[in-house]
Amino acid sequence: MSTGVEASYQEAKKLYEKHGIDVEAVLEKLSAIKVSMHCWQGDDVRGFLNRDQELTGGIAVTGNYPGAARTPEELRQDLEKAFSLIPGKHKVNLHAIYADTDEQVEIDKLAPRHFEKWVSWAKEQELGLDFNPTCFSHEKSADGFTLSHPDPEIRQFWIDHCKASRKIGAYFGEQLGQTCVTNVWIPDGYKDIPVDRMAPRQRLKDALDEIFREELNPAHNLDAVESKVFGIGSESYVVGSHEFYMGYGLQNGKIICLDAGHFHPTETISGKLSSLALFSQGILLHVSRPVRWDSDHVVIMDDELLDIARELVRHDLLGMTHIGLDFFDGSINRIAAWVIGMRNTQKALLRAMLEPTDYLRQVELAGDYTTRLALMEEFKSYPFGAVWDMFCARQGVPVREEWLAEVKQYEREVLSLRGGQPKAAISS
Repeated sequence: MSTGVEASYQEAKKLYEKHGIDVEAVLEKLSAIKVSMHCWQGDDVRGFLNRDQELTGGIAVTGNYPGAARTPEELRQDLEKAFSLIPGKHKVNLHAIYADTDEQVEIDKLAPRHFEKWVSWAKEQELGLDFNPTCFSHEKSADGFTLSHPDPEIRQFWIDHCKASRKIGAYFGEQLGQTCVTNVWIPDGYKDIPVDRMAPRQRLKDALDEIFREELNPAHNLDAVESKVFGIGSESYVVGSHEFYMGYGLQNGKIICLDAGHFHPTETISGKLSSLALFSQGILLHVSRPVRWDSDHVVIMDDELLDIARELVRHDLLGMTHIGLDFFDGSINRIAAWVIGMRNTQKALLRAMLEPTDYLRQVELAGDYTTRLALMEEFKSYPFGAVWDMFCARQGVPVREEWLAEVKQYEREVLSLRGGQPKAAISS
């Protein structure tokens, strides 16, 4: 550890302690927070079961930066490199199409054995695993409908897939001793204005009831449901809307997923957290960065990310909230994208923890809005960066932008040698 990092940290610590903030306790708390890093950034949402399948379901990845992972081994290698540059121990979020198996298996027949290599690797790396059924990029989702499909045979296929996914999630939780969150998202909807908005939602409700009928140990698996306002090919109507899943989740005791990019362009999820926390069993966050709409840009430390972190910290919601990332950018180094997104999410949480929340709450209750505004603004320029540098140094990862040199070296020595990159995946 450099003397500069230590000296800057000690000065910053003194400033924060003047406001009653225990910086050492903050760093200990931050080190215990696990963020679920999404595997699909590493290969542009291709997976390994059918890599020739075009992306569908409103999912689009642009760019063809060299080095996308082509095999499970390459993806795990890239994940390891990313985690070596990110402080703390975290989780990996897998989609069903990332099964690591030599079997020719359809996704409704997936079983825990198809993910044994992932579990062995996670044990070695001391990581947790989360899971998602993959209800897109499949011939049986080609017309834009899955769990709400009017054809009972196709609908049953997707029901069986989601049932299998829950059992895989429970297997992850049991084997790793870390609860797996299994999140259901479907792309179902219409491009143009429908006549019947009710029937697809009734079919979806019935399908979810069947999927969740089997009770699983909540210590091993927690179920989540994820909404969306619209997408490519479902601009006018999405079956699984926010209102639908909020109602279903609250009524059935399921975790409700809020994706930062799945709402109206001027709508933010930070303001929803305190309301949802009063009534829900738990919250799953998909931290992303929408630009105009659900474009899933790499997470930066913008106002909304900071506001999300503040809501989680100020209202003590970290215990009931599962934080995961969800973006995919094939135009830049994919490992750098992971590192930037993960480190920014942790930085935002750190900044929130380094605010004098108790005192700000007191002056607010006293009606002293002048002091509230003044201190909230002043703390924006307090030296949280010095505290972050110390956190990275203690966790044994590069300080500041030093990580970028390691990514560039890895690109030269590993990524650039892969060759045979898949074409850019742009789908509507």
